[in-house]
Amino acid sequence: MATKLAAFHKQLAAGELKPVYLLAGAEHLLVIEAADALRARARALGYLEREVLDVEANFDWNRLVDAGQSLSLFASRKLIDLRLPTGKPGKEGAAALIEFCAAPPPDTVLMVTANDWSGKHEGAWSNAIDRAGVFVPAWPLKREELPAWIGARAAARGLAIEAEAIELLADRLEGNLLAVAQEVDKLALLHAGSTLDVATLEASVADDARYDVFRLADAALAGDATRALRIVAGLREEGEELIPMLGWMLTQLRVLARVGATANPETALRGERIWPAAREGLFRRALKCGDGPHWERCLVQAGKIDRIAKGRGEGDAWREFERLIAAIAAPRRAQDLLA
Repeated sequence: MATKLAAFHKQLAAGELKPVYLLAGAEHLLVIEAADALRARARALGYLEREVLDVEANFDWNRLVDAGQSLSLFASRKLIDLRLPTGKPGKEGAAALIEFCAAPPPDTVLMVTANDWSGKHEGAWSNAIDRAGVFVPAWPLKREELPAWIGARAAARGLAIEAEAIELLADRLEGNLLAVAQEVDKLALLHAGSTLDVATLEASVADDARYDVFRLADAALAGDATRALRIVAGLREEGEELIPMLGWMLTQLRVLARVGATANPETALRGERIWPAAREGLFRRALKCGDGPHWERCLVQAGKIDRIAKGRGEGDAWREFERLIAAIAAPRRAQDLLA
């Protein structure tokens, strides 16, 4: 029986994980965030090894069998991250998934994600996953569901938005949930702890000049280290808080890390639904210059900055932030910058 997204997120915190999960839907943001939550919970429970399998044309399904049988000497539990963009494993894949579900290997969780889903995709293999574990369909939100989703997302980021302003935001960005999410993240960064009314919302959206932190991300992704560091200096002089800026950069780095870990970054990047679409070129350039391990190192650096900024580590948080920005802009110098 399919599990709703809200119930899935509650179940994650309840205890041990099921042996297999299917997270599927055309609403990519919901699938991505559900997968991120499952990965985080798996790490917390000791699933320290992760193997990514990208299912493309001529994929060898024996790799799933091998992944279930091999466990690193340095990890006691393993997460298999199987990415099935089309939601259609084919005859061979369906048989492999059914076999896996019939006798899941111990200390292993299989997470299957699909970016396309409808009743036509369901079959014996998805039913097998449903019986052995959890099937979570991420259906697109209906227009009447969007305001509640926006309000909850804003509240989780310390931002309150009046009902009329929420409706305005929903109307402007209806049909693109990722665009809504990114707009809420921007507003939360600029107005954390405030209550936004229609006038404030319109002014914030119109005053693009205030979104310097987003220009910072774009400059770094574009490889323009000089401009990016100049923006950092300007933001620091203006008294901007470091942690909110770090939060936005983390959002970008997580996308790069996810895509960089795949066998086909181009396909994975399209699945991220970058908004606006023109920004895909920036991510494509960054991924060409830096590999998956580089972006993982950048995430480690971001964690270091967060600890220093919160008084839990030693060092100059702003100096470390500058190093992070430079490493994003110039991956080939990362060994010196992040040493």
